[in-house]
Amino acid sequence: MFGPFASPEKKMRGNARNWLEVADRVFHFRRDQLAPAQLDELVGRRAELRVLLKEKAAAEKLQLAIERLEEVLRRTGGAVYPKSSLVENVEFFLVAAIVILGIRTYFVQPFKIPTNSMWPTYNGMTAEVYKTPAEEPNIAAVAVRGVALGAWPHRLDAPGDGEVLIPVHGPQSRGVVSSRTVPGHTWLVIPTEVREYTLFVGERSVTVKLPFDFDFDWVIYDAFLNRGTQYSPDAMRAEVDRLLRERQFEVRTIGGYQQRCVRVGKQVRAGERMLAFDQLTGDQLLVDRMSYHFVRPQVGSGFVFRTGNIPGIARDMGDQYYIKRLVGTPGDILEVRAPMLMRNGKPIDGSVAFDSNAKRTGGYLGYNHPPVTDGYLKPGETVTVPANRYFAMGDNSGNSADSRYWGFVPGPDVVGRPIFVYFPFNRHWGPAR
Repeated sequence: MFGPFASPEKKMRGNARNWLEVADRVFHFRRDQLAPAQLDELVGRRAELRVLLKEKAAAEKLQLAIERLEEVLRRTGGAVYPKSSLVENVEFFLVAAIVILGIRTYFVQPFKIPTNSMWPTYNGMTAEVYKTPAEEPNIAAVAVRGVALGAWPHRLDAPGDGEVLIPVHGPQSRGVVSSRTVPGHTWLVIPTEVREYTLFVGERSVTVKLPFDFDFDWVIYDAFLNRGTQYSPDAMRAEVDRLLRERQFEVRTIGGYQQRCVRVGKQVRAGERMLAFDQLTGDQLLVDRMSYHFVRPQVGSGFVFRTGNIPGIARDMGDQYYIKRLVGTPGDILEVRAPMLMRNGKPIDGSVAFDSNAKRTGGYLGYNHPPVTDGYLKPGETVTVPANRYFAMGDNSGNSADSRYWGFVPGPDVVGRPIFVYFPFNRHWGPAR
């Protein structure tokens, strides 16, 4: 091994081999451009060093031969030798980029979970709400959480005295809480679209901008509306509908639209913390792109697929990567008997998530029928998976746009299976489930 404890002769032999590689490169790239005398000199010096290396000559002789070869290389190397540090760095990073792209395309691809359709197996962007200022992390903890969990703090202070009001059912809303699509940035510099949410205290407003896929309804539910029930879109809608029926709302104008703002019962004073939460990044995992070239995907496996050939997704979202749970292969007959999912007349098996959903344990809320008239697996209906197609569902059935809405996944569009969650360093870190 060539290292700090190697003998001078061994180090010099390693050095000689490196110079021979440079000489070989100059010879192959420039032999048709060199004058015959130059080419003969290069070949001779290269052969001299190779013979000394083969004979295991002393370090002094190798050093002299290297110096004679280097002198010739300076006169014959052209753009191949010597290279500037800039050229060498560019070449290094170019080669590294090609290798990385090759690995990503054919072997292992990193993938970030965008939404919470697979929660709690995998997290999309989630939030941790702090009910009191005493619960909020200090500056050091904020930094540690940022590195370890990808946590980004949001702290909203009351703009005046009064009751907190939450606008709901706006014309551009993602969920229940009203929002507007506005220009923003990713990583503070890359232009993108974000959602802007406006909250009121009395007549005065405060805004917060969040990523497009972030579930702000979850934050509002945990901070103001939770009555002891675990968050779900249905629970959020039910609580807001109750407040609206009971006339617990006021009307405010946002972006030119009058919107109802539910009263959440929290009184604050100007400058007092009205809402504090950390935005946590989604799970980032590695996807094995090789296995499915040789074996068929199995029921129960998480799987990643492209959406460009699924009309119900492509017309609105284009060609993206989705991750869901594979619940049906060609020929399978599926049915939802809430909270269970049935496969070929029996409760589906093959994954812990199936059993947890059927029992509604560990944060899993069970399987639901789609609340649309043109979907699949409506109450009392079954679906048979066609040849060369797959049926995909999210583990978080009540908050998942999946095959119940847009149909089957074409076999050729299946990309691979998740194998390892590498970030953030939370309880999901490690082998994928």
